[in-house]
Amino acid sequence: SMQTHGDRSHIMDYTTGPLLYPSLGQNVSFLFNLTANSSSGYAGLSPQTSSTIGTILIVALTINMVSMGCTMEATKIMKNILKPKGVATAILSQYGVMPLTAFVLSKAFQLQGMMTVAVLVCGCSPGGAFSNILALALKGDMNLSIVMTSCSTLLALGMMPLLLYIYCQGFANVHKLVPYTQIVISLALILVPCGVGIVINHYRPKYANIFLKVRASGESVATVIVMLVVEMGEAFMTVLAPSLMAISFIMPLIGYSFGFVISSLFKLSHSQRRTVAMETGCQNIQLCSTILKVAFPPEETGPLFMFPMIFGIFQLSEAAALIVLFRCYERFTSKEKGNGDGRIPGVHAR
Repeated sequence: SMQTHGDRSHIMDYTTGPLLYPSLGQNVSFLFNLTANSSSGYAGLSPQTSSTIGTILIVALTINMVSMGCTMEATKIMKNILKPKGVATAILSQYGVMPLTAFVLSKAFQLQGMMTVAVLVCGCSPGGAFSNILALALKGDMNLSIVMTSCSTLLALGMMPLLLYIYCQGFANVHKLVPYTQIVISLALILVPCGVGIVINHYRPKYANIFLKVRASGESVATVIVMLVVEMGEAFMTVLAPSLMAISFIMPLIGYSFGFVISSLFKLSHSQRRTVAMETGCQNIQLCSTILKVAFPPEETGPLFMFPMIFGIFQLSEAAALIVLFRCYERFTSKEKGNGDGRIPGVHAR
């Protein structure tokens, strides 16, 4: 109806930013016009498909959070709390660098409306479980990695809504789009399976390993299913807007870089620096997608709940490139040391 269209006009004005191609901007505007008048809330997706995607995201995130709880050990957490330098540096990087980066990039690319909110949600989220795998591949400090992921997730209950409120003030009318109460409730409910995982790990540690295996397969299957389902709809083109693609590429790089630099300034060990870098740049993309899908009205988010998935592809690809570079550097330096050890001083090859 005309009334509905008028009420939703503030949602569609972000498609006119100068960094979007005109044709793509028109397509996105058309898609959100469909969204505003669709009972399913998603252009090109039926209510059944929308419900299925939501269920997949919630189930996958629940498994992920139970598994995260299974990795938490009170003794390791207390050890890092009693010597908080590493954790404090990591938390400062996580909730200092990424939200500010999301804000600056949103301003630089002149995003408006729900596009800004989607980017800020990714920037203000805690670290993801993938960061533990990445830290392991980089021979990082695994105790610090697990404790940092745990602490940033627990702190998200207060920090994520607070940071969203602070940074949304910098955009006209954007703060009105954010349902802070629903986000807090969603985060509180997400912490419940995490607590279940802690109990399982403490009283039934053998079952904890089962959840860790299920998480590894469940995350991959869930991501593939959601990507395939949404790819069938034209609405997926919204999250492929040039501005969002550029932000997805730049944000993880800044997180990895500043995480390493800040931990270096605090003189952490090299393994801890690599860990903080991965924890800072690697966001919990499943949590971001679930928040955008569950806490926000579907007619406002449209297909933008898929933006964290695009962000996740870039953050994992860039992390993989860094891991390859680190392994090459490690192999090169080990050969140099090997050659140096093999020489006998004063004896020259003829």
